[in-house]
Amino acid sequence: MAAKYKIEDLRNIGIIAHIDAGKTTTTEGILYRTGLKHKIGAVHEGETTTDWMAQERERGITIVSAAVTCYWKGKQINIIDTPGHIDFTVEVERSLRVLDGACVVFDGKMGVESQSETVWRQADKYGVPRVCFINKINQTGGDFYKSLETIHNRLSKRAFPISLPIGFEQSINGVVDLVAMKAYTYKEFTDHELVEAEIPADMMDQVKRYRSLLIENAVAEDETLLEKFFEVGEEGLSEAEIKQAIRSAVRSGKFYAVMGGDGRGVIVEKLLDMVVDYLPAPTDRPTTWGTHPKTGDEIERKHDDNAPFAALAFKLTADPFVGKLAYFRVYSGKLTAGSYVLNSSKGDKERVGRIVRLQADKREDVTEVSAGDIAAIVGLKGTTTGNTLCDINDPIVLESITFPDPPVSIAIEPKTKSDQEKMGVALQRLAEEDPTFRVRVDDETAQTIISGMGELHLEILVDRMKREFNVEANIGQPQVAYRETIRKDAVEAQGKFVRQSGGRGQYGDVSVRLSQNEMGKGFEFINSIKGGVIPSEYIKPIEQGMIEAMSNGILAGYPIVDVKAEIYDGSYHDVDSNEMAFKIAGSMAFQEAFKKANPVLMEPIMKVVVVTPEEFMGDVIGDLNSKRGRIESMEDLSLGIKEITAFVPLGEMFGYTTSLRSNTQGRASSSMELDHYEDVPPNVAQAIIAKNAK
Repeated sequence: MAAKYKIEDLRNIGIIAHIDAGKTTTTEGILYRTGLKHKIGAVHEGETTTDWMAQERERGITIVSAAVTCYWKGKQINIIDTPGHIDFTVEVERSLRVLDGACVVFDGKMGVESQSETVWRQADKYGVPRVCFINKINQTGGDFYKSLETIHNRLSKRAFPISLPIGFEQSINGVVDLVAMKAYTYKEFTDHELVEAEIPADMMDQVKRYRSLLIENAVAEDETLLEKFFEVGEEGLSEAEIKQAIRSAVRSGKFYAVMGGDGRGVIVEKLLDMVVDYLPAPTDRPTTWGTHPKTGDEIERKHDDNAPFAALAFKLTADPFVGKLAYFRVYSGKLTAGSYVLNSSKGDKERVGRIVRLQADKREDVTEVSAGDIAAIVGLKGTTTGNTLCDINDPIVLESITFPDPPVSIAIEPKTKSDQEKMGVALQRLAEEDPTFRVRVDDETAQTIISGMGELHLEILVDRMKREFNVEANIGQPQVAYRETIRKDAVEAQGKFVRQSGGRGQYGDVSVRLSQNEMGKGFEFINSIKGGVIPSEYIKPIEQGMIEAMSNGILAGYPIVDVKAEIYDGSYHDVDSNEMAFKIAGSMAFQEAFKKANPVLMEPIMKVVVVTPEEFMGDVIGDLNSKRGRIESMEDLSLGIKEITAFVPLGEMFGYTTSLRSNTQGRASSSMELDHYEDVPPNVAQAIIAKNAK
């Protein structure tokens, strides 16, 4: 078992990037260089450690974040390899919530790409300090300096190289370390060690220029070193002082150390050095605050083994080898296997059976985890993503993780009767794992509707149902939940139900006055019958008849909402009147009045927020306008990024995530939520009514 590391020797980092920048390959390189693997697994051959799902190996993309632990130069590094595809962006979000630092990987042939911007903004949101690794610069088309320029133009001017590549494209054979002022070279990028060498003479001017920029900007974040720098200049600063300045600057979250290389190569050792030298330990981060579950008082938790235990469960997964795993980050105190903890988010006790640490493709059982560490518990029963686990005698609720509402929905139904029950279990299990996957049954259509972050997200989940739970299902488009209402007041109608068929007959007679109700108020029934013209025992059946008539609308069969129905007159028969006759009469009266009261269809209007680079703003607005959208506001976010808020009918928004990506080269993102209902324009309403009449 690995030795216990002090909290200041821990590094909790995420590898974040655009799809195909080389995150998983770089993680594999790190595991190989730290001695956890005997070879680097290739993504395209399905051999990687962190991409263990069948769908990940087939598609060559990361779908779920995976946590691994490795060791480098006396430090323990907990790494989370996250997905790059925007449909799985929640995996990045929940990982950043619990990490102390991040390594942003860029494709050296492409520079900053759309999802690079998204993950950068997510890291800003959680205040996560980061370093940058420009990957693939030794491949054809790879260019360290051009990629650095895209970082400056699209993300931050405060990104500074700590090393420069020696050579260009395939001729790259090492780096110049700008802090130590030494060169490190290799013959083949897959060599087992770097060789210290002289800095090439033709690079010296460039090296001095970049070193000066690095030091000047790094010391600006440290007052003591800044004063010394003004007194003695950069030559008067020791290597240790320069490292300290860079570390302080990176920790401030406003300065980004940059290096380049190949994630499969020996240069990964320099990347590991950058991680342990400059990214923060848990003790470098602000203390954690939470609230008392009963009183709501704020409570502080220091990153200390002796403080009461507090941790956040940030991910659930069904591991193919050990069962249900709950990944958690310990903020304070210790957790011992076999002990009991309180899930303060739900108020339940949980027993901690096994605690495991994932080291590449091995699982190491540990008896204890301490403050600052990340591990996983096997077999927790009620814990879900974002729940706080804490000391039973010292409860605290940490800030949870908020997830966006999924914008894309499809209807799903089991292919056979035997799939019916299995599908329910499968959907429940998948929804437990993935907080952006929602399942509901549409009351109006009786369809099971599944919602996710995009078409690929839902496609993967349906595929997982088939493979992991052996459930075959048909998928289709969901129906928009339209509504019907009226736009005219005080419309009167009579409903008279008379049936004589020998012997006892049926008789019910009701007069109703229909008016609009306030939006969202639903149905209001008013009894204004006087003098016993309708006996009181028939009033309730009349109301029930009207409610039944409302459930299946007059125009197109959609539910009727927001109406007042006042019964003011009628008549009855001593022998032939009964509850059923008045129920039918009530329904007839309501339908007759509804037809006269200027009935309209209403549609759900979504509040859509689009974050897009400025150059695509015209295309985005044009597309929203073509979908009957109404632009509400446009705001500057940062560095040429615009936020557009619009109100758009839900019926126009199916497939929007995909069309938005194609309109913006994948660089825009959107979220939407139901805001209100509005009348459907007459021409659109006619098409919907005609379609439903078929």
